[in-house]
Amino acid sequence: MNNPENKPLMVLAGVGEGLGSALAARFVAGGYRVVGLSRSAREWALPGYFAMTCDLTKDAEVQATFEQIERQHGHPAVVIHIVGDLLISPFLELSADAFEGVWRSMVLSAMLVSQQAIARMLPAGHGALLFAGATASLRGGARFAAFASAKFALRGLAQSLAREFQSQGIHVAHVVLDGIIGVADGAELDPAALAESFWILAHQPRSTWTHELDLRPQLERF
Repeated sequence: MNNPENKPLMVLAGVGEGLGSALAARFVAGGYRVVGLSRSAREWALPGYFAMTCDLTKDAEVQATFEQIERQHGHPAVVIHIVGDLLISPFLELSADAFEGVWRSMVLSAMLVSQQAIARMLPAGHGALLFAGATASLRGGARFAAFASAKFALRGLAQSLAREFQSQGIHVAHVVLDGIIGVADGAELDPAALAESFWILAHQPRSTWTHELDLRPQLERF
């Protein structure tokens, strides 16, 4: 294991600009090593951040990637899944392939990442597994059939995992991001503020674990 400072590890699945870069920066600032996973490795000039290429919808690839992470950095203390695949389409024009693609991108990837993460957290007796949801996790809007059904499924997966593994020390939480991620102007979700909320969630005492947290900007209707 190439981690001479023995820093805790956070794995970020579905890393990208905005929320992804803010989460990486926050956890590095908090003393973590961070490994970011995406189809095309996202490199940032951030000491303590390591980019890896991985197709999160491929079982064998996800398993091999987590095995490599464990060899190089140890087992993850925190895993955050923030994969997003927004598809807005009139339902009668929605193809089966496109519908399935959104499900694979957001739900299958979460299932595969969760299996690898939990298997490595259980021997340690602790860990945090966090999922980024959306407004569509709670209600399906017109032309959001693919996206909403996938986000509903992700929420159900998170609930099931929480009920199975919470008693074994794994904190599973689902975060509803109710709004557009952008600038901190009261009308959009500020990425840095979101990252701070994820940080707090990942470090809650066992006596006060949150399973679902909804976050929205001041001016967002709900």
